[in-house]
Amino acid sequence: MGNGLNQMTQWGTMLNTADMQAAEMHPYSAGIAFVAETCDSCGLCQRDCSFLQKYGLPGDIADEYPAEPERIQLMSFSCSLCGLCAAVCPVGLDPSRMFLDLRREAYTLGRGHCRGHNGLLAYERRGTSQRYSWYSLPEDCHTVFFPGCNLPGSRPEKTEKLYDSLLQVDATIGIVLDCCAKPSHDLGRQQDFERLFFELRDYLLAAGVTTVIVACPNCHKIFSEYGGGLAVTTIYEHIVQRGMGTGVMQNVPVTLHDPCAVRFAAGLHVAVRTLLQQQGLTVQEMPHNREHTFCCGEGGAVGARDGALAEKWTSRRAQEAEGRLIVTYCAGCTNLLQRMASTCHIVDLLFAPQRTLAGKAGSSRAPFTYLNRLLFKRRLQKRSAGNLTRERPGRKARAKKAGLAVLLLAASSFGLCVPAGTYLAGWAVRLLNKALQ
Repeated sequence: MGNGLNQMTQWGTMLNTADMQAAEMHPYSAGIAFVAETCDSCGLCQRDCSFLQKYGLPGDIADEYPAEPERIQLMSFSCSLCGLCAAVCPVGLDPSRMFLDLRREAYTLGRGHCRGHNGLLAYERRGTSQRYSWYSLPEDCHTVFFPGCNLPGSRPEKTEKLYDSLLQVDATIGIVLDCCAKPSHDLGRQQDFERLFFELRDYLLAAGVTTVIVACPNCHKIFSEYGGGLAVTTIYEHIVQRGMGTGVMQNVPVTLHDPCAVRFAAGLHVAVRTLLQQQGLTVQEMPHNREHTFCCGEGGAVGARDGALAEKWTSRRAQEAEGRLIVTYCAGCTNLLQRMASTCHIVDLLFAPQRTLAGKAGSSRAPFTYLNRLLFKRRLQKRSAGNLTRERPGRKARAKKAGLAVLLLAASSFGLCVPAGTYLAGWAVRLLNKALQ
């Protein structure tokens, strides 16, 4: 920036002062100052970013920070953290990292949290709880399947089929039902994130696990960045080698949405496209794909603070699809994009291709996803004899209420409560939500 050197001097003065209180107020100031100094105002990042179009160039925002830290901190919660800016920056900056640091600083100072974040954090608490977690490691296990939170809830049977496909190749592969704590990570709650994720990671390393196979792009990003000695790959890169495609859908055109969390995972991009081709599908790329993909609108929990901005991302993605079926490999992206365009998860096409193309693949939504996750865990427990098993440390709260709600949901789902099924389902949903808070 034009006043970058002056800005650096201002930051340097603050950072080298003996006033420790000032240092504590701005723990991430060095990284922000680096953006202020390095950004050359070329505008490439702003061209396709709805957030930067609204708030300005990264260097300008960094320049403004010393004078208005609180305003800039709160502004950072409107960034989707998708990393498109890093993909196009000619000087190698990653402004999304700066906005994540601003979130961390805001949280450290007691700012940034809003009521809209409560649901996401509750989702994380359930995923990392004793009730929903399950680790099953066979003897000589060095690789585990980590399906994440969303897929086992929305598509439990297909998730189990993915795991079974791995066991057919290697019977020593274990499975872990847990949450990678990305919600806390993205909301700037770094200490909470490290406490949750590092407990998971350290347990796996101590148990001799060396490789994690993920199904969720967000989990891929977390394990890649914080996994320590754990190697990370995806279920799609594994199954593509087995040629699971049926080839029955000759030359059916679809388009593909690459989740922004894996925009730089080139091997994964190739794998999912190969899987679709093995199914006989023709992939017609959207203008923004692979490392230049758009966010679906869910990234960074932007919708909690600026729903219109988040919706703009979703709308732009739907427009680029031009009426074609969108295929993606993130359950969260699938749920969000379905609001504006015909969208399916790639596992739907792998295990139910004809029904998926007909729009009948089906997937569960909350709160039924929680029931699915509990039942999926129960099935895994029954087949875990002889394995090293555990649940996350903690207590099982409100067990009786949750159990009753689960039974009522199951009964009403299968029509066993007719003629009062609809009423009981609604009552059970409310009870389950309350019990799981």
